[in-house]
Amino acid sequence: MDKVSWERARLFPVSGVGGADEQERRASSALLAVVESVREFGRALTVPLGAPSGRLSAYIEVQFKDGGKKLRPDGAIRVEYGRRSWTALVEVKTGRNNLIPEQIEAYLELARRHKFDVLLTISNQVVSVPGEHPVKVTGTKSQLARWHHVSWSQIRTEALMEQANKAVNDPDQAWILAEFIRYLGHPRSGAIDFDDMGPSWVHVRDRARTGTLHPQDKGVADVTDRFGRLVSFTAMRLSRELSVPVRPVLAPAQLRDPARYLQKAVTELATNGMMHGALRVPATVAPIKITADLRAALVRCAITVTAPREGRPTTRVNWLVRQLKSAPGQLSIEAATAWQRGPGPARTLDQARDDPHTLISDPTHELRTFTLTLTSNAGPARGQGHGSFVNSVLTAVDAFYAEVVQHLKPWAPAPPKVREDDAAPRSEPAAADGTPADRGQELPDRTDSSRPWPEIRTNGSPHDRESAGTNGVAEPITEKAEGPDLGSPASLWPTRRPDHHETHYTAEAG
Repeated sequence: MDKVSWERARLFPVSGVGGADEQERRASSALLAVVESVREFGRALTVPLGAPSGRLSAYIEVQFKDGGKKLRPDGAIRVEYGRRSWTALVEVKTGRNNLIPEQIEAYLELARRHKFDVLLTISNQVVSVPGEHPVKVTGTKSQLARWHHVSWSQIRTEALMEQANKAVNDPDQAWILAEFIRYLGHPRSGAIDFDDMGPSWVHVRDRARTGTLHPQDKGVADVTDRFGRLVSFTAMRLSRELSVPVRPVLAPAQLRDPARYLQKAVTELATNGMMHGALRVPATVAPIKITADLRAALVRCAITVTAPREGRPTTRVNWLVRQLKSAPGQLSIEAATAWQRGPGPARTLDQARDDPHTLISDPTHELRTFTLTLTSNAGPARGQGHGSFVNSVLTAVDAFYAEVVQHLKPWAPAPPKVREDDAAPRSEPAAADGTPADRGQELPDRTDSSRPWPEIRTNGSPHDRESAGTNGVAEPITEKAEGPDLGSPASLWPTRRPDHHETHYTAEAG
């Protein structure tokens, strides 16, 4: 028997997947089963929805009667904690099928009527702003119940990160998660990554190159919004490779009013032919800025590094160049100084390696930052694959991070060094017999006005802490010691207590 032709048994099979309905049912069942059986993955998916910690159970194709018609969402999730429960309705779309506004409105009404905590929608539609929903419904119906959207790309990214970080403790549950990841990676599963700039891409691209694009032209807003989705998907792709959560960097105005921010981005595209985005990778020196220049057909990835705060200008340039041993020679470096007006001198990495002085316009001005930029060609096609715009952006970000960003470390000042006179231990004067002399002989002669009084450093009383500042930590307080009159012959001050007749002597510090 030829074992090569046999198909291995899988927990979530893709064989026999027919039309869109079958694909959707299989994907819904596989997802909800993994959410219930793999505890860590289930928590990762439900916690952003507001679910509490508890026993989780999932159901497929739940049915409800709404008047004379039947409604059948794709699933439901329940979390039981104590005597209470948290529930969510689930609506799933796969492949190129988008969520239907009328269906979402009906499910929002259903969630309100049956007191579901949230409506969860899942599809291949990626959003550019967290919390935004790809479906637009009327204002009144959007307030019927809480609703949240998750893309299949997000689900796959979370599963891959948990697998890479070994977040699932139980080996059987880890195997179930691995089977689910294999299922989502198959083309028949219906889980598709972002791969299309939309039907208006060619029109907008050509108009931008000729400088004839207008903000009111058809498709400009759609292309601008899809670029924001592409930046979000780029963050997911980088998260899968690095096994850390990479997030898009969003302006506060974009979070407050996404529609208004989108309109500004549309104006920028029509005026300058450029689209912008940024990514934040944990533990890196700065965010990665992504610029798509449609007029020049270029993709630029840039990062701004803070220069050292000490050393000569050439020393600061060499500090940066030493970290870029594996970076390409065509990497552009722009140096910025304090009180600078306009752009600073820019050179390639090869030029900076040969002569660091080329990045120094004025040695008297302090170098503050270095901006590193790597430029590559932008693909013209709208889809994904070789020669596409989507693939050119993904490739540019991956190369920029691997060759430049991951090698950069922030500058840190050198720790303070102990002075030589303080490092040497003090020797006690010895008496004639070799034993240490009396402590009283070590005290300074206070009659000698040429010798300064010692400073007493105290940790501070509670009253001192209140006057130290708002940070709640009192700084050491330095004060001058008050000694006796210059005519006093000794540093041992007599102190008489009212209930004793003998005289006690207290040696003062110093």
